Amino acid sequence: MQLRGDERGEVLLDALLDGRSAPGLAARAAAGLDVPEQGRYAVVVLQRGAPAGQVMDADGLRFFRRVRAEGELVVVALGDRDPAGLATLMARWCPGPGGIGPVADGLAGLGTARRLAEVALLTCQPNEEGIVRLEERMPAALVVSQPELAARLVADVFGPLLALDPADRALLVRTLDAWLECGGSAGRAAGRLYCHRNTVLNRLRRLEQLTSRSLSRPRELVEMMLALDAFRLSASPP
Repeated sequence: MQLRGDERGEVLLDALLDGRSAPGLAARAAAGLDVPEQGRYAVVVLQRGAPAGQVMDADGLRFFRRVRAEGELVVVALGDRDPAGLATLMARWCPGPGGIGPVADGLAGLGTARRLAEVALLTCQPNEEGIVRLEERMPAALVVSQPELAARLVADVFGPLLALDPADRALLVRTLDAWLECGGSAGRAAGRLYCHRNTVLNRLRRLEQLTSRSLSRPRELVEMMLALDAFRLSASPP
């Protein structure tokens, strides 16, 4: 009878993850899984084929693992725990890639949490490992949520780069990426790229000329950053 109860709870949990809403659905799932209906929950989406070990309850958290054809879902009952360390905890069992959505205040919010966790997963670059939180990838999440607009943004901002030799294009993109990761410091970017600071500045000036945008103008810098995210996450990364 306990097994049947657990199975009913898992079926109801799947319905909630699919975004279904019906009177009493969340309450029945809570009773079947022995968790609070209005508790705090997170949803982790793991990419299909990502190697995952046995996810077990740990550090005061409860985990419910659901394996599907398109990938794997893990629902985490957080209690009063801070979700910030969840990515590190999940990495014990799976190197990723995976995405974590925002905290759902109650079982009824699992459908939205799952959908946004899938968006977080889409922000992972090809061959990237790790479990990422949506809150850490908001600009990229905006880009991947609108693929048609993202493609137009790449064409509009990086259009001239697409006509370059692939190696030349990749060099400029890596330089921009390094400069942004280093907080706009050409000296630190040069250290990361193993070149001279003036080399970084010359590449950035060339990038500005090709895109007709200035990295010193905030609005144009935002366009460049979003276009870079869209370009890296496209089917043909540099």
